[in-house]
Amino acid sequence: MPCAPGLESSPLETVSSLGAGLCVGDIVCIHVTAKPFREVAAATGSWINHVGIVFETAGEEPLIAESTFPFSRLTRLSRFVARSQGGRVAVARLRQPLTSGEAQQVRVAARRRMGVFYDTGFKLNSRRQFCSRYVREVIGEATGIEIGDIETFATLYSRWPQAELRFWKLWYFGRIPWKRETVTPVSLLRSPQLRRLFDGVVTRDDQVGLRVVAGVPSNPSQPPAS
Repeated sequence: MPCAPGLESSPLETVSSLGAGLCVGDIVCIHVTAKPFREVAAATGSWINHVGIVFETAGEEPLIAESTFPFSRLTRLSRFVARSQGGRVAVARLRQPLTSGEAQQVRVAARRRMGVFYDTGFKLNSRRQFCSRYVREVIGEATGIEIGDIETFATLYSRWPQAELRFWKLWYFGRIPWKRETVTPVSLLRSPQLRRLFDGVVTRDDQVGLRVVAGVPSNPSQPPAS
């Protein structure tokens, strides 16, 4: 199945129009409102705090493979983007288009990691998973391309020292593991191997004409108002 041309024309899409422009292997970023994920966004200076990868585009709507709580699974695009605050969504694609064989390997790699429990410690080498590690490993296994930066918690804090640490001290029972290696959702999106196709608001198809969007900020440091 040939890949659709892209999504670069508008800061506003419906689920259907967004889905029509997606290809297997595309990376879809959102902002979920659960407290730990909000703290991930705050700690990385970005609105992005969750990421999935397009698994399939055939059928009624695309399927997104994601590592989420309690375990990795496939989610319909409409349900995936509905979790994002204000409907904010970003989509990125590898600069080198996937071959049909690589697209199939994305499915194989994603399915191999289905049903794995979520790693709330965000540890790169854990037996469990978290969203950005999941996407990074699927792309790497399918294409040999590494996206995202492997960083320690200390490096992340040095880049965003204004981040509030109170939550993370409680999360890690009083001792933040500063030397722990991880990879963040925003580092995937900023990878030079990717090009950003869309960064805007996605609304339900039945809301067309009912929602007015004045504009989407070009600097993805904050989610739009809900």
